[in-house]
Amino acid sequence: MSDEILVTVRASEVRRYMGVGMLGSVGVLVLYVALSTPPSVGWLVFLLAVGLSTIWLAARMWQATQFTIELTETELRCTDGNVIARIDDIENIDRGFFAFKPSNGFLIKTKTPASRIWRPGLYWRMGRRIGVGGVTPGSQSKAASEILAAMVAMRSQGGDGRL
Repeated sequence: MSDEILVTVRASEVRRYMGVGMLGSVGVLVLYVALSTPPSVGWLVFLLAVGLSTIWLAARMWQATQFTIELTETELRCTDGNVIARIDDIENIDRGFFAFKPSNGFLIKTKTPASRIWRPGLYWRMGRRIGVGGVTPGSQSKAASEILAAMVAMRSQGGDGRL
């Protein structure tokens, strides 16, 4: 069994700064609107909650996008130590236009459910569905999804799924 990395998916610095900057700007703008011209108490609480949540989301995205997704012959993993999916557990890969997938990414459906995890801008996992992408370049995500699809196709044709 080889642990050689076949392809990596990582957020470029420009995309990382743009994504976090836009989220942070929206949060600051909402907080500014809430505090400069205070509306009724209900709206004030709502705007403060939205602004603070958006800034929190920007901080989470900044932390998450420092990691890289790696595809090996046995698993799709993140450099933070999480195994996103084992190749043997992948049922199918959806890269279609109407798929519920992250921007510049793809959707994986596994045979068995796993714990929920969310790395904004990088990937998410809910039960049997995994979305990979966000602020990642489309070229890297496309290469990873094509290699994964080839591995799943080889496995379904009787091979071991190894390239």
